[in-house]
Amino acid sequence: MSHDRPSSIDSPFASHGQELVFRARGITKIYHMGEVDVHALRGIDLDLFAHEFVVLLGPSGSGKSTLLNILGGLDVPTAGEVLYLDHNLTAAGEKSLTQFRRDHVGFIFQFYNLIPSLTARENVALVTEISPNPMPPDEALGLVGLTERMDHFPAQLSGGEQQRVAIARAVAKQPDVLLCDEPTGALDVITGITVLEAIQRINRQLGTMTAVITHNATIANMADRIISLRDGNIVDIRRNATKLAPHELQW
Repeated sequence: MSHDRPSSIDSPFASHGQELVFRARGITKIYHMGEVDVHALRGIDLDLFAHEFVVLLGPSGSGKSTLLNILGGLDVPTAGEVLYLDHNLTAAGEKSLTQFRRDHVGFIFQFYNLIPSLTARENVALVTEISPNPMPPDEALGLVGLTERMDHFPAQLSGGEQQRVAIARAVAKQPDVLLCDEPTGALDVITGITVLEAIQRINRQLGTMTAVITHNATIANMADRIISLRDGNIVDIRRNATKLAPHELQW
């Protein structure tokens, strides 16, 4: 089965196959909290490439989620520039950012945000109905190992199964980019490993550029690159000489 995205003259964010997916330069984010300015990001420079699996590592308040939200078009920087392929996200209007998120980005959060009255299959189908190049919901759920559970409602699923439905929902649109914010934060170790295996499978089988936020340094051992943040700055970028599989991680 091909996962090539058809080009579209209607989309200002049509993929042209460049290896460099994101180029961020001088990204600064300041939140005004009454009379206090909170500097969430302080001039971040970062390149992210097609097919790679990166982990954004750092303590709470280091700027990880802010950076991820800016890359995903959920937020805009106070200063600096973000390019997705050859398109300037920081100069894009809200309509273009909405199209960018809808067509090119899959989001996974710590909490699953499933609709309780819909089955797993129906939760995934919500996304496929508005995507230009979706895979069938059954196939997306099969990728995360839920073929036998797709007609169950969220209340009938464990926390890990619900998170895997959320992953299937994110990847059913066949996004170029998968952004995960603490995807195992609400899960126990065994369930978390199962979820990480599903995310890794997506990265390998679909070639989706994947970025995972975590404060758990152990998870960094399965990444191609680890980007460490502290106080709104990137303090270290390193590449894993040997990547571990999720079940090999020492929690």
